[in-house]
Amino acid sequence: MPERPKHSPLRPSWRCPVCGILWPCSAAKLRLLGEYRGDRSGLLIHLAKIQEEATADLTKLNPDVALPDLTPRFVGWAETR
Repeated sequence: MPERPKHSPLRPSWRCPVCGILWPCSAAKLRLLGEYRGDRSGLLIHLAKIQEEATADLTKLNPDVALPDLTPRFVGWAETR
């Protein structure tokens, strides 16, 4: 059986190669929530590190464009409400 495509970020654009939308897509969020079930602080630390990588990649990709705040996209969705 062939392996299903993964909803991992396509760098340096940080888009999902399966969905084509900004990463993390819904499928990636569900996968991350499952991987870090019971470890919300670990998930937030992981997402903050990924956000730093994305910021660096996106800045290099578009050096003349000011980036929006990426926190809601990368970390905000996983914070406890």
